[in-house]
Amino acid sequence: MKSSEIREKYLAFFEARGNKRLPSSSLIPDDPSLLLTSAGMVQFKPYFLQQKQLEAPYVGTTTAQKCVRTTDIDVIGTDGRHLSFFEMLGNFAFGAYFKQEMCAWAYEFSTEVLGFDPERLYYTVYLDDDETVDIWKSLGVPESHITRLGEADNFWTAGPTGPCGPCSELYYDQGSEVGCGRADCAPGCDCDRFLEYWNLVFTQYDRQEDGTLLPLPKKNIDTGMGLERAATLLQGVTSNFESDILRGMIAVGERLSGVQYGTDEKTDLSLRIVADHARAVTFMIADGILPSNEGRGYVLRRLLRRAVRHGQLLGIDPPFLGSYVAAIVDEMGGPYPELLENRSLIERIVHAEEERFNQTLRQGQSYLDQELAGLKGGAVLSGKTAFELHDRYGFPVELTVEIASEQGIEVDHAGFERHMTAQRERARAHVKDEAWSTYGGVFSELLSEQGASRFVGYTQHEATTQVVALLVDGKRVQTVGEGQKAQVVLEQTPFYAEMGGQLGDTGSLLSEHDQGNSEFVVEDTKVFAGGVYAHLGFVRGNHAPGVLCVGDSVHASIDSQRRARIERNHTATHLLHHALQQVLGEHVKQAGSLVAPDRLRFDFTHFEAVSAQQLAEVEQLVNTLVMEDSSVTAHETSLDEARASGVTALFGEKYGERVRVLEAGPASRELCGGTHVTHTAQIGFLKITAETSVGANLRRIEAVTSLDALAYVNRIEAELRATATTLKASIFDVADKTVATLAHTRGLEDALKQSRKAAASDDLDALLGGALDAGYPLVVARIDGCDVQGIRDAWDGLRQKLLAGEAAGRGAAVVLGSITPAGSPLLLAAGTAEAVAAGFDAGALIKAISPAIKGGGGGKPALAQAGGKDAGGLDTALEQARAHFA
Repeated sequence: MKSSEIREKYLAFFEARGNKRLPSSSLIPDDPSLLLTSAGMVQFKPYFLQQKQLEAPYVGTTTAQKCVRTTDIDVIGTDGRHLSFFEMLGNFAFGAYFKQEMCAWAYEFSTEVLGFDPERLYYTVYLDDDETVDIWKSLGVPESHITRLGEADNFWTAGPTGPCGPCSELYYDQGSEVGCGRADCAPGCDCDRFLEYWNLVFTQYDRQEDGTLLPLPKKNIDTGMGLERAATLLQGVTSNFESDILRGMIAVGERLSGVQYGTDEKTDLSLRIVADHARAVTFMIADGILPSNEGRGYVLRRLLRRAVRHGQLLGIDPPFLGSYVAAIVDEMGGPYPELLENRSLIERIVHAEEERFNQTLRQGQSYLDQELAGLKGGAVLSGKTAFELHDRYGFPVELTVEIASEQGIEVDHAGFERHMTAQRERARAHVKDEAWSTYGGVFSELLSEQGASRFVGYTQHEATTQVVALLVDGKRVQTVGEGQKAQVVLEQTPFYAEMGGQLGDTGSLLSEHDQGNSEFVVEDTKVFAGGVYAHLGFVRGNHAPGVLCVGDSVHASIDSQRRARIERNHTATHLLHHALQQVLGEHVKQAGSLVAPDRLRFDFTHFEAVSAQQLAEVEQLVNTLVMEDSSVTAHETSLDEARASGVTALFGEKYGERVRVLEAGPASRELCGGTHVTHTAQIGFLKITAETSVGANLRRIEAVTSLDALAYVNRIEAELRATATTLKASIFDVADKTVATLAHTRGLEDALKQSRKAAASDDLDALLGGALDAGYPLVVARIDGCDVQGIRDAWDGLRQKLLAGEAAGRGAAVVLGSITPAGSPLLLAAGTAEAVAAGFDAGALIKAISPAIKGGGGGKPALAQAGGKDAGGLDTALEQARAHFA
C-alpha cells in the first residue's frame, strides 16, 4: 500500500465517522514558544482549551500534519527510524468521543483497513488504566498482548501542571528475527522487534501544582500515527528510508551519483541524509522559512548544508538539490498545494544557498589550513577548532580528520564531542518540541470566557460597546484610574489590532457612565491568544480624575485620518507585490511588511539587487494601477475555493478554513485581513524611497504614498532647486552642470599635482646638494607638509635621483623629517640594499632619535619610521642623525 493510499484511507476513515477533515497547518506554529510544528495537535490547542468550539455536526477533526523535529539531527540517517520531516496522521476530539470509540476505531482501522494481522498487534497502557485494558480485551485483544508501562512511557503531560492523561500505544511485531532474542522481549524493549506505529492520548486530567489530578470538564482525544512508519510496515521493509516516498528520494541520489543504495554503508548513510534533509528543506521553504543564522532559518540552513555536504561525499557536484525539490513536489504536491504554488521559489532559494555554502566551504578550508599551519606532525587539532569548522562552516568532523591526517595531525575527538553535546543541550533547552509548551495565560482565559473579540472596523469607525476586562501589568483588575496604563478588552471594537504588518489603530474610548468625563486614550491595539483584542493606553479625565471599570459602556472611536493613511499604504503594498512579480518574475513572494501611517515597507524574495531601471518600471506600473481608479473589494470564502480561483496566498502566512479575499482591481487578488481604501485612486501616488538587502535571498522596498509621497518629492525638489541655484543652472541641467563642474575641478587638481610635483623635484635637487658621504650618499633633511605616504614618495624620488648619479653601485640612504598637515612630527629612515650592506640600519637609527620628538617607532634596516608628540624636537632629531654619521 502506497503512502498516498495510507494517508487518504486514514483521513477518509475518520471523516466517515464524523471527524472534520482539515488541511495540515503550517510548519511555523501560531504558538511563539514553539520553533517548528512537531505534532498534529498543535493547531487544535484552542479547541482542547475550550477557547474554540467545533461546529455541528462534527465530533472531531482529522489531519495529515507535516512536522519537523531536529533535536537529534546528527542521529538522522544512522538508523531507520529518525527523520527530520515526517507526516503525522491524527484525529482529535474535544469531548464528543473518548476511549471506547477511539480504541474500537483504532482496532478496526488497523485490522480491516490496513490489514494488519491481529496476532501481530500489541498494546501498551498506563499502569493503572484498567479502563483501557478492559476496552482492548472487549475488542478481542488477548491479555498477553497488553503491556502496562509507567508514567515515563504511557502518561502524557503538558508540563508540570495542566492537561494530562494516560495513553495507549499500538505496536506491530516484526518478528523475533529482528529482535534482541531475550525471552522477556515485549513492547517497550529497545530492540526493533516491536515497532510502535500509533499513539492514542486520553487527555482527561488537569494536574494541579500539588500533583493532584482533577478531571477535565471535557475529555479529549489526541492521536498520532507516523505515516512513514505505517508505510514501512505495510510495504514489508525494515526502514523508513525504504518506504516508497523516501526510497524515491534515495533513487534521485542514486541517479545523480551513480552510487547504488545497499552496497556500502558509508554511501548509504549519505543517500539517506540527503533524501531526508532535502524533503524537510523543501517543505520548510514552502511554508515561508528562509535560510538565516538564527531560529527556524538556522535549522533550515543547517539541514540544507548537511544535505549538500553529503551530496558532495557521494560525488555529486552542486548545485543538485533542485533535482530533489522537483521529485518532492511531483510526489507530494497533491496533498500539499503550497509546494506547487512555490515551486520556482524553492528551487531558486536552494540553488542560491548551495552556491553560498560552496563559498563558505572554501572559507572553512582556509580556516583549517591556517590552524594546521601552526601545528607540527604528531600534534593534535583542538576539539574546539573541529567544532567551529562543523558549526560555522559545515565541515563534518570526518572531513577535518581526513585533511588533518594527511599532515600527520590528529583531532581531539573527545573535545569535539564535548562541544557537540553542549550544543545539543542548548538546542533542547531553546527549541521546545512539546506541543503544549504555552498552556493557559490571562488572554487564553479571556478567550475561553468571552470568546474572540468581535471586530466591526471594516465598516465602522465608531461603536458603542462594553468593557469586558481590564488588565494592568498582565493581571486582571476591576478598575483603572487617572493616568494609569492598562489594556482594555471590549465586547466589540472598531479598532484594528496589529496583524499582517498593519499597525494597530489608535483613538479613544469615552465612558458613558460619568457624562463623558472619563476617556481611555488608545495608543495601540494588539491581538492575543488568537482572537482577544487588547486596547493599550491610559485613563484621563476631561473635567475631573478619570476612572474606567469593567462593565462600563464606552463609545469607541478610532483616529480616522490615521486609519485612512494606513489604508492607502496597505492597498499600495498589494499593487507593489503585483508589480514586482510582473517586472522581476513570479518567484517574487511577499516575505514581510510594515504598513504604518507615514510609510510602507515591503520585504520580498529575490536573489539580486533590483536595478534602477527595474525600480522605475515597478513604480510606473503601480502608479498606472492607482490612476485607473479601480474598485477595491473584499469577500469571504473557503481557503480551498480561494486557492482554486488563483488568489495569491502570501508566502509563509497561515490561514484558517475561512479567508478574506482582497481584490484591488483586476490585477491584484490576495488573501488579506487588513483594512483598505475603496478605490485605488485614493492612494494618490506611490514613490519608492529605498531598495536594500535584508538577508540572503531577501530584498526590501520602502515607499511612501499620497501626501507623504508629495512631501517626499517636494523635499527632493527643494534640494534640487537649491543645488541649481548654487550651480547657476536650471533644475533640469543640474546633472550635466555637476558633471562638467566635477570634470573642471579634476582638471585643476591634476594641474596642481603636476605643479607640486615639479616643485618637489626642484626641492629634491636642492636636497641632493647637501648629501653627506657615509660611504654612500646620505640625505638628512626636513621637508614639512608631508604625511606618511608623502614622505615615502620623497624617499622614492631621492633614491631615483641618487642612484642615477654618482651613487650608482654604492647605494643611497635618507633620514627625513616632516611636520604633517595635522601638525604632528614624523621621521623616516630608509636605505638601499647596498647602504644596508655597508652598515646602514634604519630601525636602529629611528629608535635612537625618535625620543627627541617624544615618539616611538621602528622597522627593519632598510626602512623604519616613527611618529611623535613634540614637533619642536624634530630639528634635534635630525641633528642627532647627522651626528651619528659625522
